[in-house]
Amino acid sequence: MQNSQDVTKQPKPSLILIMGPTGVGKTALAIRLAERYGGEIISADSMQVYRHMDIGTAKPSHEERIRVPHHLIDVVNPDEEFNASMFVDRADDLIQTLHNTAKTIFVVGGTGLYLDALIGGLLHAPGADERLRDSYRKDAAQYGRLYLYERLQKMDSAAAERIHPNDLVRTIRALEVIEHTGQSIVDIQGEHRFAKDAYSCVKIGLTIDRALLYDRINERVDTMMMNGLVEEVKNLLDMGYDESIKPMRSMTYRNVVSYIRGKQSHEDMVRLIKRDTRHYARRQLTWLKRDTTIKWFAPQDENMISRAANKFV
Repeated sequence: MQNSQDVTKQPKPSLILIMGPTGVGKTALAIRLAERYGGEIISADSMQVYRHMDIGTAKPSHEERIRVPHHLIDVVNPDEEFNASMFVDRADDLIQTLHNTAKTIFVVGGTGLYLDALIGGLLHAPGADERLRDSYRKDAAQYGRLYLYERLQKMDSAAAERIHPNDLVRTIRALEVIEHTGQSIVDIQGEHRFAKDAYSCVKIGLTIDRALLYDRINERVDTMMMNGLVEEVKNLLDMGYDESIKPMRSMTYRNVVSYIRGKQSHEDMVRLIKRDTRHYARRQLTWLKRDTTIKWFAPQDENMISRAANKFV
């Protein structure tokens, strides 16, 4: 009878992660590599999960999704809940299925929380306290975002150093954690140590000159406008999706809603979307640069990237 110790341990699924800020060229590179290696793509983008939100989230086109199968795009309606835990559950199932069929697996996206949670596991921090969060939001509405940020500086200077003063969501989360635990979210993240060890992976980060990245972002926003972004948002509102739901409060959609409601001009809408997207790209880079295991390349260094990925194919 065969002893269980004699059974060869099954290898971990191998993942090729393609990471980087918005507009850097992750999707185009991933599609070319997936075609070369017979792979499939799992999206790690917190906005592309929503149906009916195509232009403003820069989803891969229909033609691109025909060229290479994409997963975790268009999985929930805009008013349905989706979070990092749900992403990990679905991605884990997909990875096992693709691994069992010997597919090369690419995980592509810029949502750092999703990527960290998939590879390292979810952070053990207190859950959301909606009553406390609502109180913070009211303070921000009455006194401004800087009021909350200055409170964070007094209560948790380490977290404040890592958070932009305009990043209300992360400011509120850091305040929430320290009020509940008496511990900085920075310390909790440091203790986490990414205990999950389910996958072998190579992390490929894409980066380009900051000025060129900003030019690409500005051009992408102009293209979104030409492709009908305003009409997309009008359709969402006509379908009954309120402007208060989570994805409609994102940087692109909230500015379009403000324009539709007559609260800002078309010129200001475009300018603010470009500005907010540039700020978001900078925050993405700050998040990713914390991870010293990422191998950084320019998007055009495809041969070098292929060599780095080869042992995971």
